[in-house]
Amino acid sequence: MDYIGSLRQYVGHRPLIMVGATVLCLDEQNALLMMRRSENGTWGVPGGAMELGETIEETARRELFEETGLQVGEMELFGIFSGPELYYRYANGDEVYNVSVVYLARFTASEVKFMDGEHTCFAYFPLDNLPENISLPIKPILKKLIERSNVSTCQRSNENQAS
Repeated sequence: MDYIGSLRQYVGHRPLIMVGATVLCLDEQNALLMMRRSENGTWGVPGGAMELGETIEETARRELFEETGLQVGEMELFGIFSGPELYYRYANGDEVYNVSVVYLARFTASEVKFMDGEHTCFAYFPLDNLPENISLPIKPILKKLIERSNVSTCQRSNENQAS
Protein backbone atom coordinates (compact mmCIF):
# COMPACT_ATOMS: atom_id res chain seq x y z
CA MET A 1 0.00 0.00 0.00
CA ASP A 2 1.24 3.50 -0.74
CA TYR A 3 2.33 5.82 2.07
CA ILE A 4 -0.58 8.28 1.90
CA GLY A 5 -3.06 5.41 1.55
CA SER A 6 -1.70 3.77 4.68
CA LEU A 7 -1.97 7.04 6.63
CA ARG A 8 -5.59 7.38 5.54
CA GLN A 9 -6.40 4.20 7.53
CA TYR A 10 -5.62 6.18 10.68
CA VAL A 11 -6.69 9.74 9.88
CA GLY A 12 -9.59 9.21 7.51
CA HIS A 13 -10.30 12.20 5.28
CA ARG A 14 -8.66 14.80 7.56
CA PRO A 15 -6.11 17.14 5.96
CA LEU A 16 -2.59 15.81 5.51
CA ILE A 17 0.58 17.54 4.40
CA MET A 18 1.53 15.73 1.21
CA VAL A 19 5.02 16.14 -0.23
CA GLY A 20 5.21 15.44 -3.91
CA ALA A 21 6.94 16.22 -7.16
CA THR A 22 5.69 17.68 -10.42
CA VAL A 23 7.35 17.80 -13.83
CA LEU A 24 6.58 20.60 -16.27
CA CYS A 25 7.29 19.04 -19.67
CA LEU A 26 7.90 21.54 -22.46
CA ASP A 27 8.34 20.57 -26.10
CA GLU A 28 10.46 22.27 -28.78
CA GLN A 29 7.83 25.02 -29.27
CA ASN A 30 7.66 25.69 -25.50
CA ALA A 31 4.22 24.04 -25.30
CA LEU A 32 3.32 22.37 -22.00
CA LEU A 33 2.23 18.74 -21.69
CA MET A 34 -1.06 18.57 -19.81
CA MET A 35 -3.35 15.66 -19.01
CA ARG A 36 -7.06 15.56 -18.25
CA ARG A 37 -7.77 13.83 -14.93
CA SER A 38 -10.26 10.97 -15.08
CA GLU A 39 -11.40 11.78 -11.51
CA ASN A 40 -12.87 15.22 -12.23
CA GLY A 41 -12.07 16.28 -15.81
CA THR A 42 -9.62 19.01 -14.84
CA TRP A 43 -6.29 19.48 -16.57
CA GLY A 44 -3.03 18.88 -14.73
CA VAL A 45 0.61 17.99 -15.23
CA PRO A 46 2.57 14.85 -14.33
CA GLY A 47 3.27 14.48 -10.64
CA GLY A 48 2.34 12.84 -7.40
CA ALA A 49 3.17 11.95 -3.83
CA MET A 50 6.55 10.93 -2.51
CA GLU A 51 6.87 7.40 -1.17
CA LEU A 52 8.91 6.36 1.87
CA GLY A 53 12.62 6.12 1.11
CA GLU A 54 12.47 8.05 -2.18
CA THR A 55 14.37 11.18 -3.01
CA ILE A 56 12.19 13.94 -4.41
CA GLU A 57 13.92 13.61 -7.79
CA GLU A 58 13.15 9.88 -7.82
CA THR A 59 9.52 10.77 -7.09
CA ALA A 60 9.44 13.16 -10.05
CA ARG A 61 10.93 10.59 -12.42
CA ARG A 62 8.69 7.77 -11.16
CA GLU A 63 5.50 9.81 -11.39
CA LEU A 64 6.41 11.07 -14.88
CA PHE A 65 7.00 7.51 -16.06
CA GLU A 66 3.93 6.05 -14.31
CA GLU A 67 1.62 8.71 -15.75
CA THR A 68 3.08 9.18 -19.24
CA GLY A 69 5.59 6.44 -20.03
CA LEU A 70 8.19 9.20 -20.55
CA GLN A 71 11.70 9.04 -19.17
CA VAL A 72 13.68 12.22 -18.81
CA GLY A 73 17.39 12.88 -18.60
CA GLU A 74 18.12 16.32 -17.19
CA MET A 75 15.59 18.14 -15.03
CA GLU A 76 15.92 21.71 -13.76
CA LEU A 77 14.52 22.63 -10.37
CA PHE A 78 11.75 25.13 -11.12
CA GLY A 79 10.54 25.86 -7.60
CA ILE A 80 8.93 24.67 -4.39
CA PHE A 81 5.27 25.51 -3.88
CA SER A 82 3.17 25.28 -0.72
CA GLY A 83 0.50 27.08 1.23
CA PRO A 84 -3.27 27.49 1.06
CA GLU A 85 -3.29 27.76 -2.75
CA LEU A 86 -2.09 24.15 -2.96
CA TYR A 87 -4.93 22.78 -0.82
CA TYR A 88 -6.89 20.04 -2.59
CA ARG A 89 -9.96 17.98 -1.74
CA TYR A 90 -10.30 14.75 -3.70
CA ALA A 91 -13.68 13.48 -4.90
CA ASN A 92 -13.62 10.86 -2.14
CA GLY A 93 -13.29 13.59 0.52
CA ASP A 94 -9.57 13.18 1.26
CA GLU A 95 -7.96 16.54 1.97
CA VAL A 96 -4.31 17.52 1.43
CA TYR A 97 -2.08 20.55 1.65
CA ASN A 98 0.50 19.93 -1.05
CA VAL A 99 4.17 20.74 -0.80
CA SER A 100 5.15 20.42 -4.43
CA VAL A 101 8.73 20.34 -5.67
CA VAL A 102 8.50 21.26 -9.32
CA TYR A 103 10.97 20.39 -12.06
CA LEU A 104 11.21 21.63 -15.62
CA ALA A 105 12.10 19.20 -18.40
CA ARG A 106 12.46 19.70 -22.14
CA PHE A 107 11.29 17.06 -24.60
CA THR A 108 11.50 16.47 -28.27
CA ALA A 109 8.37 14.98 -29.79
CA SER A 110 7.63 11.99 -27.56
CA GLU A 111 4.84 9.51 -27.50
CA VAL A 112 2.87 9.68 -24.28
CA LYS A 113 1.37 6.42 -23.02
CA PHE A 114 -1.20 6.50 -20.26
CA MET A 115 -0.20 3.82 -17.85
CA ASP A 116 -1.95 4.62 -14.57
CA GLY A 117 -5.66 5.12 -15.33
CA GLU A 118 -5.60 8.57 -13.69
CA HIS A 119 -5.97 10.43 -16.98
CA THR A 120 -8.20 10.27 -20.05
CA CYS A 121 -6.22 12.30 -22.61
CA PHE A 122 -3.24 14.57 -23.05
CA ALA A 123 -2.30 17.57 -25.17
CA TYR A 124 0.51 20.08 -25.54
CA PHE A 125 -0.69 23.64 -24.91
CA PRO A 126 1.11 26.90 -25.74
CA LEU A 127 1.66 28.84 -22.51
CA ASP A 128 -0.51 31.68 -23.82
CA ASN A 129 -3.41 29.31 -24.57
CA LEU A 130 -3.78 26.93 -21.61
CA PRO A 131 -7.12 25.18 -21.01
CA GLU A 132 -9.58 26.86 -18.66
CA ASN A 133 -10.42 23.87 -16.45
CA ILE A 134 -7.06 23.51 -14.63
CA SER A 135 -6.74 21.63 -11.33
CA LEU A 136 -6.61 24.26 -8.57
CA PRO A 137 -3.24 23.32 -6.97
CA ILE A 138 -1.57 23.52 -10.40
CA LYS A 139 -2.69 27.11 -11.08
CA PRO A 140 -0.04 28.90 -8.95
CA ILE A 141 2.68 26.76 -10.53
CA LEU A 142 1.50 27.57 -14.06
CA LYS A 143 1.18 31.26 -13.18
CA LYS A 144 4.88 31.26 -12.19
CA LEU A 145 5.81 29.34 -15.38
CA ILE A 146 4.03 31.92 -17.54
CA GLU A 147 5.61 34.83 -15.62
CA ARG A 148 9.07 33.31 -16.02
CA SER A 149 8.43 32.61 -19.71
CA ASN A 150 7.33 36.22 -20.29
CA VAL A 151 10.44 37.56 -18.52
CA SER A 152 12.68 35.29 -20.63
CA THR A 153 10.94 36.41 -23.82
CA CYS A 154 11.39 40.10 -22.88
CA GLN A 155 15.06 39.54 -22.01
CA ARG A 156 15.72 37.83 -25.37
CA SER A 157 13.90 40.65 -27.17
CA ASN A 158 15.97 43.31 -25.35
CA GLU A 159 19.21 41.44 -26.11
CA ASN A 160 18.28 41.26 -29.81
CA GLN A 161 17.49 45.00 -29.91
CA ALA A 162 20.83 45.82 -28.25
CA SER A 163 22.78 43.88 -30.91
